[in-house]
Amino acid sequence: MDLTKFIRDVPDFPEPGILFKDITPLLGDATAFDHTISMLVERYKGADIDAIVPVESRGFLFGAPLARELGKAIVPVRKPGKLPAATLSVDYELEYGTNTMEIHADGLERGQKVLILDDLLATGGTLAASAQLVEMAGGTVTEIGVIIELLFLEGRKNLAGHEIYSMIQY
Repeated sequence: MDLTKFIRDVPDFPEPGILFKDITPLLGDATAFDHTISMLVERYKGADIDAIVPVESRGFLFGAPLARELGKAIVPVRKPGKLPAATLSVDYELEYGTNTMEIHADGLERGQKVLILDDLLATGGTLAASAQLVEMAGGTVTEIGVIIELLFLEGRKNLAGHEIYSMIQY
């Protein structure tokens, strides 16, 4: 199945000059969404991972069904103020500004092997911050998985030393 047919371009979102890759058509098509999750399950079944760390917010949409299928824990990475217990924080740069991400300080046990999962790899800032948070919490990043990778933004450069898997590349 060609999943690119389910990705919509939205110009000037969230700011002028940004061409946003919208996954809502993929989410809105049960067959395409099922195919996406099945591809993730196929890739990661039998993988040596203890937990899935989905990144707010669209990473949750893929991380939850994948974790259920694989029988793995979920440890979310969220924007500031969204997690109720003690957190670890990392500030990072976006394609169009700055942000902060957090993880529960007790979310991972030392040495746990983690798959970080998000919908999109652009400049790599969010995913690099997520990897840093996993390591601060005692985990080890085994791979970073994304549905879409924007190659022209060269986000892999900010993720040097990490294995990256992307389903769709533009």
